[in-house]
Amino acid sequence: MSDHALAIVGGGLVGASLALALQPAARERGWTIHLIEPLAPGAEYQPSYDARSTALSYGSRQIYERLGVWPQIAERAEPIERIHVSERGRYGATRLEAASEGVPALGYVVENAWVGHCLWRALDDEVVVRHCPARAERMLPTAAGYRIELNGEAGDVALDVALAVLADGGRSALRESLGIAVSVRAYEQTALIANVTPGHIHGGEAFERFTRQGPMALLPLPEGRCALVWTRAQDDAARLAGLPEGAFLAELQDAFGYRLGAFRQVGARHLYPLSLIESEEQVRSGLVVLGNAAHSLHPIAGQGYNLSLRDAVGLADSLIESDAPLGQLSVLQAYQARQRLDQMLTVGFSDQVTRLFGHSGRTVSAARSLGLVGLDLLPPAKHWFARQAMGLGER
Repeated sequence: MSDHALAIVGGGLVGASLALALQPAARERGWTIHLIEPLAPGAEYQPSYDARSTALSYGSRQIYERLGVWPQIAERAEPIERIHVSERGRYGATRLEAASEGVPALGYVVENAWVGHCLWRALDDEVVVRHCPARAERMLPTAAGYRIELNGEAGDVALDVALAVLADGGRSALRESLGIAVSVRAYEQTALIANVTPGHIHGGEAFERFTRQGPMALLPLPEGRCALVWTRAQDDAARLAGLPEGAFLAELQDAFGYRLGAFRQVGARHLYPLSLIESEEQVRSGLVVLGNAAHSLHPIAGQGYNLSLRDAVGLADSLIESDAPLGQLSVLQAYQARQRLDQMLTVGFSDQVTRLFGHSGRTVSAARSLGLVGLDLLPPAKHWFARQAMGLGER
């Protein structure tokens, strides 16, 4: 029955997490969850040197513990025990330590493919119908919700659902087709993403380093690797992406220094133009916009996926706690109100960190350096900053 059905368009990390969070209630209430994903994750996990990874906050670990999948995810999760924040050519620096915050780790770095593998394995086929590989071509509002037209291996299929959740990424064509506008704040920067192997063992330490050319982050990965996020001007990022391996490592070494010894290897390099993108509508009757389709943040602060995961669990809780029919607007508006403060604080924190550390002027640079020293000398401020980074701030 369509009034007991919901569809999640996008079976990536956000969509699969939402399906998992709703799964117990779906069994009890007779809901059917349709999970629509164009790219099949595969039956077996295949490790890769070049695998993309995500920094999960400590708060996200707590969510996955609640959903029952953290023990599986933790098998390939590299803990972040310390974060070293510094600026090239300046004396200012600060260090965040898990032990000082009373937690086993400030966060964890995990390959996206492994998290997806763990989530998909935990889904129950009795309540989650997987349409994969399949693509949602059109969404049409109906009196009872939405009709979703799919194109997949079985041909064209139409699903009638009471609630449709758009979790298909920041460039959602379906969002655009529904006339949902977005606000875009371009940072005029490009992120170069790659995995690198340093000469020294990282020991669970992450590095945030700010340079005149742009900020960079090195996050610990299994097998001694590090995930590099290097923000540069668009043309310079493209130049770096095209350099031979030796020349690239030499420039990386010059920008980062030798805290991890001499870099020995870099994998495939990928470029991502950076903007703050926010959907101007996140709910309509029978519709929720979630994940990067709702808000896409700069990666340097490591907040984007963690915010989306909190949204997914907030939506699941709002649906589970209500006796109203699936898709009822008042329930979805209550969900949006529930998440509004978290979204405002997290988006604002990420944007301000990006702007503060992306500015290369001498005056700002000197003030930033003093700020890092002050942060290191003021335990309450340092604790607040760490709590924000861990996804545990007041919301």
